[in-house]
Amino acid sequence: MFLNLDEVFKIMEQLADVTLRRLLDNEVFDLDPDLQEPSQITKRDLEARAQNEFFRAFFRLPRQEKLHSVVDCSLWTPFSRCHTVGRMFTSDRYICFASKEDGCCNVILPLREVVSIEKMEDTSLLPNPVIVSIRSKMAFQFIELKDRDSLVGSLLVRLQRVHANHPVHYDTSQDEDMTSPVFHSTSMCGDHKFGDLEMVSSQNSEESEKEKSPRLHPEALISVFQQSGSQSPDLRMSREQIKISLWNDHFVEYGRTVCMFRTEKIRKLVAMGIPESLRGKLWLLFSDAVTDLASHPGYYGNLVEESMGKCCLVTEEIERDLHRSLPEHPAFQNETGIAALRRVLTAYAHRNPKIGYCQSMNILTSVLLLYAKEEEAFWLLVAVCERMLPDYFNHRVIGAQVDQSVFEELIKEHLPELAEHMNDLSALASISLSWFLTLFLSIMPLESAVSVVDCFFYDGIKAIFQLGLAVLEANAEGLCSSKDDGQALMVLSRFLDHIKNEDSPGPSVGSHHAFFSDDQEPYPVTDIADLIRDSYEKFGDQSVEQIEHLRCKHRIRVLQGHEDTTKQNVLRVVTPEVSILPEDLEELYDLFKREHMMSCYWEQPRPVAPRHDPSRPYAEQYRIDVRQFTHLFQLVSPWTCGAHTEILAERTFRLLDDNMDHLIEFKAFVSCLDVMYNGEMNEKIKLLYRLHIPPALTENDRDSQSPLKNPLLSTSRPLVFGKSNGDAIDYQKQLKQMIKDLAKEKDKTEKELPKMSQREFIQFCKTLYSMFHEDPEENELYQAIATVTTLLLQIGEVGQRSSSSGSCSQEGGEELRASALSPDQDSVFADNNAGKIPQDSRTFTEEVEGDWTVSLEHILASLLTEQSLVNFFEKPLDIKSKLENAKINQYSLKTFEMSRQSQPELKLNNV
Repeated sequence: MFLNLDEVFKIMEQLADVTLRRLLDNEVFDLDPDLQEPSQITKRDLEARAQNEFFRAFFRLPRQEKLHSVVDCSLWTPFSRCHTVGRMFTSDRYICFASKEDGCCNVILPLREVVSIEKMEDTSLLPNPVIVSIRSKMAFQFIELKDRDSLVGSLLVRLQRVHANHPVHYDTSQDEDMTSPVFHSTSMCGDHKFGDLEMVSSQNSEESEKEKSPRLHPEALISVFQQSGSQSPDLRMSREQIKISLWNDHFVEYGRTVCMFRTEKIRKLVAMGIPESLRGKLWLLFSDAVTDLASHPGYYGNLVEESMGKCCLVTEEIERDLHRSLPEHPAFQNETGIAALRRVLTAYAHRNPKIGYCQSMNILTSVLLLYAKEEEAFWLLVAVCERMLPDYFNHRVIGAQVDQSVFEELIKEHLPELAEHMNDLSALASISLSWFLTLFLSIMPLESAVSVVDCFFYDGIKAIFQLGLAVLEANAEGLCSSKDDGQALMVLSRFLDHIKNEDSPGPSVGSHHAFFSDDQEPYPVTDIADLIRDSYEKFGDQSVEQIEHLRCKHRIRVLQGHEDTTKQNVLRVVTPEVSILPEDLEELYDLFKREHMMSCYWEQPRPVAPRHDPSRPYAEQYRIDVRQFTHLFQLVSPWTCGAHTEILAERTFRLLDDNMDHLIEFKAFVSCLDVMYNGEMNEKIKLLYRLHIPPALTENDRDSQSPLKNPLLSTSRPLVFGKSNGDAIDYQKQLKQMIKDLAKEKDKTEKELPKMSQREFIQFCKTLYSMFHEDPEENELYQAIATVTTLLLQIGEVGQRSSSSGSCSQEGGEELRASALSPDQDSVFADNNAGKIPQDSRTFTEEVEGDWTVSLEHILASLLTEQSLVNFFEKPLDIKSKLENAKINQYSLKTFEMSRQSQPELKLNNV
């Protein structure tokens, strides 16, 4: 199947990436249906996933877009008057084209903008032509399409589905002037199937939606809060007009909607800086947020209405950061700007609770509001958070950390001298983290940083990588001469704070983290246009495919690093509270985590066993339910009771499940094991006692399947064997004194445990009996527990008589308990046909059975009288051997469990 090592390694990387993201990063990761069953994954499935990811990343499309076909073809490009060779990509809602020569020509055609898809007559000059017409009166001619008929048929089906699900809404509320591109759909002809009737009804529904929606800010904030720069108004307007003229000429030749031809020429225009009057509109086009905006009329207004007035942790975080967002700009020194920012951030948190609100979103959103209308800014934020910077805005900023790791590798590749001087590039990665999270907005003057955002919306994350490399190259000498990280930070801060935009019509607005120097010597100024041009010329050769490959490679390391950090933090908290050795604790953590993972992803999901949630506190990230706990209990618990083990495990789980959410975390699991392995005898007995009273023992708890069926407690057997009468009396006095001492020494601050009923006591005895099975001292232990059982039975019966008479004092009760210790009595587990209880005794028991109780102190004192029992509970236990066996058998036990569960289904199907 695999003919070379590179292919094998590539497949392994893809499998590792799918597995790690599925297990550890499901916060935003949705697995393709074809990859849901691990045993059914094929090489073709992995290749299809990789192609899907490349397609979405290259054209920066929504995550839910599924690639249907990739076809070699040629597209007529009127600006070059020839056909450009490339490939057509078709998905659920898009037709895209990319030239084979990188950056030569790309086209994105949302199906909602498509009017018709037609096959034309086949000729020698135009083989297999297809014409795609769009609403802005443009047509795209594709030729040399293989399987043209089936391709066109499938496209028409999807086109009809898109128009049925998202009827086109026409916006005629504003007239576009000549300086703005046309961004709204217009009707081509009256007899078109999406004609006047639908247009009128759409307008009416949109107007009614607007009446219901809350009041939104109708224009970009910069048009209201325009600042006057240091340049003369004439010079400022002259430069703006020149840029606008260049862009208008470009629109005429290459198109002015989202369906425009995207070539190297437009990249150069973007690098020069977008005119302020066009900036917000072009951001919408480049990100394709305009399609989301047109497809969801009234959506944002409804979100605002639903989310405003609600108070939660997210809204508190938003309120805290509102006044930290561009505080130096007058738009956000005013309630108008603050209110708009609040609405957008709150609405997005309501739309996407998985992300909610993350730091740096406020800075980005405030800049979007400066250049776009409020609703447009919302959809731009959606585009950035959900497809242009995937995994950036979540609780662990995985995406940003992955890109930091990629950036380190690019530094080694493009700036080897700097990488050689700075042995540890993690310092540079930490410094540059804010570059990626805020797109340089927080560390560069605003009028310069918006030019970076221009490039980002056109070229995606590639623009940030290459600009970061350009910044480091420009400061390579200073960085190489720096003696520590602080000095390196100083060098970069001074450089970034002195990047200016000579063409900006507004005044200089400093960065959030501007560096101030005491040096009187002026620092040289760098023009942002020059820096961007250098970044494209020197580092613009990185393709989207290369970046995605590097992301895949480094994502594995970053996610594994997060897991290691989680493990260290959990162990740091748990280690001081238990006596288990740190190395054994690590093994237990790995077993616990593995059980969680296997049950989450090898079995059908269950309501009480949710998928891994990395947003939870470290100690609560891995939690297991009762079935998973039972598996682990059988593997690592020293209290193995044969068939009774599963019952004991279920009771232990109920005891540890304090909040009754049917899940327990690692700390509770280890604390319980620590008592079993390292606890004093009284701690172990107390744990066993608690396992046989509520809530661990329930009314519906099934009886043990121990060899003793339907046991009866009998008091007709001798209590003490081989002892003289005098010895027995001394023994009774000693026991009585022990009970008194235990009562005095009991910690008053500790909540007293309830007494144990007769039913609970029977279950307690069954557990002890099962624990002794196959022990080397089995016979002695059985004899000892028989003695102790009889003793406790007599104590309970004496207390029962005392309770029924109601006239015995505490001292009298103790005398009764002592008198009950007769040398000719004992208790045993007996079958139904053995150990008959005298009729008078049975009658008395039935009358007051509900009052029969025994306390923890009674049980502990009674057990202490038998040396064999003391030896059993105090003997050292080896957890290492248990852990070694558990590591070997964990997978086999899980496999056996799953196969056993599938047997009934198999039989049912056969029937």
